[in-house]
Amino acid sequence: MIGVIDVFRRRTRELPAPVEPGGPVVEADGVRVVRGRRAVLDGARIGVRAGEVLALVGPNGAGKSTLLSVLAGDLAPAAGTVRIGGRAAGDWSAPELALRRAVLPQTAELSFPFPVADVVRMGRAPWAGTEREAEDGAAVAEAMAATEVAEFAARPFSALSGGERARVALARVLAQRTGLLLLDEPTAALDLRHQELVLRVCRERAAAGDAVVVVLHDLGLAAAHADRVGIVHGGGVTADGPPAEVFGEELLSRVYRQPVEVFPHPRTGVPQVVPRRDALTADSGAKRPA
Repeated sequence: MIGVIDVFRRRTRELPAPVEPGGPVVEADGVRVVRGRRAVLDGARIGVRAGEVLALVGPNGAGKSTLLSVLAGDLAPAAGTVRIGGRAAGDWSAPELALRRAVLPQTAELSFPFPVADVVRMGRAPWAGTEREAEDGAAVAEAMAATEVAEFAARPFSALSGGERARVALARVLAQRTGLLLLDEPTAALDLRHQELVLRVCRERAAAGDAVVVVLHDLGLAAAHADRVGIVHGGGVTADGPPAEVFGEELLSRVYRQPVEVFPHPRTGVPQVVPRRDALTADSGAKRPA
């Protein structure tokens, strides 16, 4: 009887079809989200396509994480529409969504001391009972290698440093093997080397055909690794486009309320964004010591 049930489940579950490169994976249009009496998002519009990395940037409290939750289908907006895989986000069940998108929250906490390998394997749970369950071992091993956590596979998750936990959490998301990755500040707890590693992984997933949305505070990382940047500000997406087109001095200075300079890297041409500290000193009336 159990075998018959398993076969039935395998035949009736609708598995996601791959999206052609450049095809829409998730789209939000006119989204409004209210928390308390404040409209965190009001008319926000953004989309991401297969094969690209979209970075969401903006000042603290602008609504980047809220927009990511909306794109994931985890937060239903008060107004506007969200479509995942061409279908309204609210029409997917939670198990169906888990086959189509993987979400990395800002913090990763577990109440029990699971070994690292088991935590990564949790990312395979949505595929249980499907034909892709056979990929579990390979998916876990590949994800752990990509995030450089295989060396402490047997260690308890609770015994890891903050940066190590962040990489294990990313490995769990990668092991899920969905066509849409939504990552909320994945580099926040990481050192320089591992920040670059995480963004290289994002680029690799996009090159393989996935759509990647990543919330970042580091504008340099966004400029170097994102195909497109969405600047979240004032309840919406103020600008959306390639970093070289979006990262203008006037716009960034206004959005961040901090004078900045933007200039091309001398070797790569990638935009570099740095604070204008001379302007800040002049504005504050501070004097340099004699």
